[in-house]
Amino acid sequence: MVLRDSPSLLSIKVKPQHMDETLNAIAKVWDQFSPNQKINYSFMDESFKILYQDVERTKNIFTCFAVVAIFIASLGLFGLVTYITQQRTKEIGVRKVLGASDMRLLKLLSEDFMKLVLVAIIIATPIAWWAMNTWLADFNYRIDIGWIYFIIAGGCAILIALATISLQTLKVIHTNPVESLRNE
Repeated sequence: MVLRDSPSLLSIKVKPQHMDETLNAIAKVWDQFSPNQKINYSFMDESFKILYQDVERTKNIFTCFAVVAIFIASLGLFGLVTYITQQRTKEIGVRKVLGASDMRLLKLLSEDFMKLVLVAIIIATPIAWWAMNTWLADFNYRIDIGWIYFIIAGGCAILIALATISLQTLKVIHTNPVESLRNE
């Protein structure tokens, strides 16, 4: 196929089997039509790989920053949970003495944090959807961003938040209520 914009360029579709023999045959035909001009060839898959190396590098950078951001957010959430549970230690002790189950106490302590995580997901989802669609609009061949990706991301955020909250909350729940109520 001769490309319109560059008549000195040819695009040839070849099968990957016996590539050396195919390239030699193409070189012979080339020499018949342009004996004084050296043949320069490249493969489209290599050209596309070079073209999309920037996108791969950007993906790797965003992945690293996302992991660091999730780690820092988890540390912040862990610190906040630690602070709140320290303030509510006596309340937890009283509820435990009155017969509250561990699951009930875990739900009580994590409920407010989970509401905040859900609000964050609700705010972030349309912004992320818009940003991804804007970025993908620059590509000739692109995928549509389905809502399943945001559901998975939201589920992962909820699981990470629950794991972070549960670590400190279960530690406080399993302490002896006598220790927290000793000063009363």
